[in-house]
Amino acid sequence: MQPEIHYDYAAQGPTLAAYIASRDPRTMIMGPLGSGKTNASCWRAFDIMCQQEPDAHGVRRSRGAAIRNTYPDLMSTTSKDWLEMFGDLGRWVAGGLEPPTHYLSFDLDDGTTVEAEMIFIALDRPEHERKLRGLQLTFAWLNEVKELVKAIVDMLDLRVGRYPKDVRPTWFGIFGDTNAPDTDHWFYRLAEEDKPEGWTFLRQPGGVIKVGDKWQVNPQAENLSNLPPGYYERGMQGKKEDWIKVNLGNQYGFVVDGKPIHPDYQDSMHCRDFELDPRSPLLIGTDFGLTPAAVFGQRRTMGGWRIRSELVATNMGAEKFAHEIHLHLAQRYQGFQIGGFWGDPSGDNRAQTDETTPFQILKAAGLPAVPAPTNDPLLRCGAVDSALTRYIDGEPGLLVHSDCKVLRKALAGGYCYRRLAVSGERYADAPVKNEFSHVAEGLQYLLVGGGEHRPLVTRKRAGGGSRPRFAIMD
Repeated sequence: MQPEIHYDYAAQGPTLAAYIASRDPRTMIMGPLGSGKTNASCWRAFDIMCQQEPDAHGVRRSRGAAIRNTYPDLMSTTSKDWLEMFGDLGRWVAGGLEPPTHYLSFDLDDGTTVEAEMIFIALDRPEHERKLRGLQLTFAWLNEVKELVKAIVDMLDLRVGRYPKDVRPTWFGIFGDTNAPDTDHWFYRLAEEDKPEGWTFLRQPGGVIKVGDKWQVNPQAENLSNLPPGYYERGMQGKKEDWIKVNLGNQYGFVVDGKPIHPDYQDSMHCRDFELDPRSPLLIGTDFGLTPAAVFGQRRTMGGWRIRSELVATNMGAEKFAHEIHLHLAQRYQGFQIGGFWGDPSGDNRAQTDETTPFQILKAAGLPAVPAPTNDPLLRCGAVDSALTRYIDGEPGLLVHSDCKVLRKALAGGYCYRRLAVSGERYADAPVKNEFSHVAEGLQYLLVGGGEHRPLVTRKRAGGGSRPRFAIMD
């Protein structure tokens, strides 16, 4: 005989309550760490199971899928939280090629029975993702939405509402919880810009708020009664500003995961809007490869640098990128004269396929690109750092326009040294090659092409010889 189990749940805040109660086709909640989001998602799924209309035999049938980006996260967090709450109500099956599944079976006070499945799917397991594509679901729960690509959400949107068959689903759709993503994330675009019909986005109060220049615990934060004493106070200790802002303050932003190569960059200081002077020459820096990037700016009379725009591409060869540069110049810089165009000196190496170099391709397209005077990483990085730490007439030596979203993120820490998987604070010697490295290095080539590196170099002659040697100065 099934033991009698009573559940009594009260949402720990008005936003959590609205999330659980929402029956819009797609509902997402964004909140800080410790805000009870995952717990609320579990209760929402459970409520959907209990509210499903029974069939002719008095059985309420439903099938849900809980989606997480990786298997370790799925098992250590998503399924663990679910089973701690509802594990006694059914049979847990894990192992083999099938995704882990909780088969629930329990009676309600009205004499009906709930027969439901909760399938846990990790997107880093190909066999799980293949299973997802063929599932007939009632609903889908997206756990930590910021880690999921939009294509998965789009596909899930058409897998729900397909079960049960004999009785129409009382409600079907998708819902999800997340910490604050970056402003380039699809979640931000939908929630803050597009605001499409059929989507509901709920935002919890931050666990901390900024008062003046200090972060403080937010008395309006949700789920405080379920947190250990001093949870948010301790959470802020030893953390960087960007980490607190995103993970505790529940504000959109970018969190650095490594050692920034240009630690002196501060977006609040080095970013503001401006326009370039068409009477002054336009300068361009570029980095090659299949993810090429270019930055466009000017050097001011007194020596400061202003970067007005960027062009960032993916899986694009030199010929196509040259065409994109022409379009960019035509759209933004009519009447400007190009005073300098520099790129990665290794771009002068011939390709193995047709022995044509990127510089030859750019020149053939009418773009006066030449190799930068140095490819020394210390000089390139030093040139940018020197500009960042210099002030000219009360203005930073390097200003970046707000339109340069990828470059700003690169300078804020996306362009970084990878943290090594060893004890202590140790990092790799070379920058991580990622979506931020190309535009950051394009900026470096622009600055060294414009001579910013020269004060960092002293010429020293070896004893009696005539060939100069270069040394980096502190």
